[in-house]
Amino acid sequence: MSSPPLFESREAPKGAKLVHRAFAASVFAGLCCTWIYRASSAASGLGRWAWNGMFAAELVLGFHWICCQAVRWNLTRYSPLPHLLSQRHEEELPAVDVFVCTADPVIEPPTLVVNTVLSVMSYNYPTRKLAVYLSDDGCSELTFYALHQASQFAKHWIPFCKRHNIEPRSPDAYFDKPTARPSGQDYCLLELCFYVKKLYEEMKSRIETMAEKGSVPPETRSQHKGFLQWSHHNNVTKRNHQSIVEIVIDGREEDAVDEDGDRLPTLVYVAREKRPQFHHNFKAGAMNALIRASTEMSNGAVILNLDCDMFSNDPDAIRDALCFFLDEQSGHRIAFVQHPQQYFNVTKNDLYGNSPLQTDKVELAGMGGYGAALYIGTGCFHRREALCGNKYSSKVDGQGSMNWKSNDVNKTANELEEASKVLVSCSYEEGTQWGKEIGLVYGCPVEDVVTGMKIQCNGWKSIYYRPQKEAAFLGVAPNTLEISLIQHKRWAEGLFQIFLSSYCPLVYGHKRLPLGAQLGYCTYLLWAATAFPTLCYLVLAPLCLLQGIPLFPQVSSPWFIPFAYVYGARTIYSLVEGLMCGYTVKGWWNLQRVVLLRRSSSYVFSFVDTVAKQLGLSKASGFAVTAKVVTEDVRRRYEEEVMEFGSSSTTFIIVATVAMVNLFGLVGGIGKWWWVDGGMSLMGLQFGLCSVVVGLNLPVYVALFFRRDDGCLPVDVMFKAVGLASLAACLMAI
Repeated sequence: MSSPPLFESREAPKGAKLVHRAFAASVFAGLCCTWIYRASSAASGLGRWAWNGMFAAELVLGFHWICCQAVRWNLTRYSPLPHLLSQRHEEELPAVDVFVCTADPVIEPPTLVVNTVLSVMSYNYPTRKLAVYLSDDGCSELTFYALHQASQFAKHWIPFCKRHNIEPRSPDAYFDKPTARPSGQDYCLLELCFYVKKLYEEMKSRIETMAEKGSVPPETRSQHKGFLQWSHHNNVTKRNHQSIVEIVIDGREEDAVDEDGDRLPTLVYVAREKRPQFHHNFKAGAMNALIRASTEMSNGAVILNLDCDMFSNDPDAIRDALCFFLDEQSGHRIAFVQHPQQYFNVTKNDLYGNSPLQTDKVELAGMGGYGAALYIGTGCFHRREALCGNKYSSKVDGQGSMNWKSNDVNKTANELEEASKVLVSCSYEEGTQWGKEIGLVYGCPVEDVVTGMKIQCNGWKSIYYRPQKEAAFLGVAPNTLEISLIQHKRWAEGLFQIFLSSYCPLVYGHKRLPLGAQLGYCTYLLWAATAFPTLCYLVLAPLCLLQGIPLFPQVSSPWFIPFAYVYGARTIYSLVEGLMCGYTVKGWWNLQRVVLLRRSSSYVFSFVDTVAKQLGLSKASGFAVTAKVVTEDVRRRYEEEVMEFGSSSTTFIIVATVAMVNLFGLVGGIGKWWWVDGGMSLMGLQFGLCSVVVGLNLPVYVALFFRRDDGCLPVDVMFKAVGLASLAACLMAI
């Protein structure tokens, strides 16, 4: 008799599936009608070029919409059953290695990093089977100092959390909560809470003081032998230094215990070797170095990787993930379990669309329904053998594949450190399959997505798990528009590179992935490809409105119906879906605005840069780490949901120019056509389109003309935007 499964899977109700598929079929029919109309009708003169541009835009956007439907075709949600895991596997739980990656101690402050480290050190999991690795690609002694300080504080923090079931287990997040102070008459607990908070604030103050000084003083260096790695004769710089591997806490040692006498988890600092003559492959290279170093030390069968700004919010997250890996029926096929990227500082109406609920609750769940959940680079539990390039074999059962060879316990800490230094050296990967067939794939800014797809093409399945109770991991969302757009520019560029490479899912995934999964990948890989089609709509429609060039059928024409239906039905469906996912109406509207801004700015640069690189006209750019710290004024405006501009960047000039073109088109079009008999009927859809775009850009107009704070758009941006918009209108009139 087979054991009951360790997790449940629930598909969308059949009725909901039928409704969605009927809706999708009707919109697709409408799209086909609009394409037929474009192909069978033609304009003359200047209108012909605008007409052809709109036709090309509608073909691209139509295909992207089809890809978006693929992820909604097979919606599946999963729920672990951890109580069954404890009953069946408590004595044979696998070892787990946690990778935390940081790259810059200024942009990613050490206090932020150690909060993430402390949150994962405090898991409700046997500490002898838990090892935490910090990859410091900045090779900063300040980060090492912070980690050493955290290792001392952990002796108090871990037992405090486990004894009193503290959540969340990031000290900053916990002590910032209004409920951090215990209620009731438990004065002992209250006194203990204040004591631990005092210890934390003292540790945080020491770290921040050291960060302000910029270096660790000689008297502090004697606290740990690891500080010798930054001695003057080593001449350590961020991009030129030796391998550094330091075991800060050796969980095997008798004295590696907390204040309750319980064993502490292993804690390791790793700064892989960097030399100017070697390409270090950014985060993918750091992850691969950690895979090799951890193989030498703890060799956990499961690997959790996290960005340094994404702390663990659920102390039982490991156990939930193991329910998928250790399931006797299908666990042996699962390569990784991906959690969504969620943030603790998202505003009520999600001003910058940082946490798109429709993506988290619908699209990514739909990809999981094909067994092809996206690997998004953080908050992901991996089966080590899958991440190391092994192909799926049906001969291995779920439990057996977790019995990964443990490390050599007879080696001393110094021996393990020296052996690991060789594994993270620059020359180790030369002549090997690392970055190709083993570990994370090199050569792409979004190495996570292409690595996940490659694993799936090796025969493995992946799970997308979004907990219903609370987020398993919480990060720091961008709290300025510029940072958000820069982040999306990097993502869209890397994703489009995948589409144009040999890893294109329609080619590489052919016969390896379900067609729905291939199209689902294209939903994200084609972000950059939607840039110019969107710009066509945003620029051509208002300019042609000014010149009296109709780009859509007039209201009285039968062809008006498919255009109106496609736009109206898609908008209403998106709104209903957003509200069902938990958005407010204003939150949904904010998301529409942000998507518009991304497509008309960030994705334009992504498209141009990617095409230029493909043609050999530019070199690959470095990995841009987005800032995690802003001023108090910026934070206040963000919390008040006031959009932050504040610079004269090219991105904002484009955003402002597009907004002004549509304002000119709407105002000029009304003045020109409102009094003409049949004018509004002839230009009805163009008026509607311009009105919506102007409505979405209201914060841009306010920032251009009315705001005077530091977050407004500078005067030079206003003059440039007005000038460029006027020039475009004049050129159309010639």
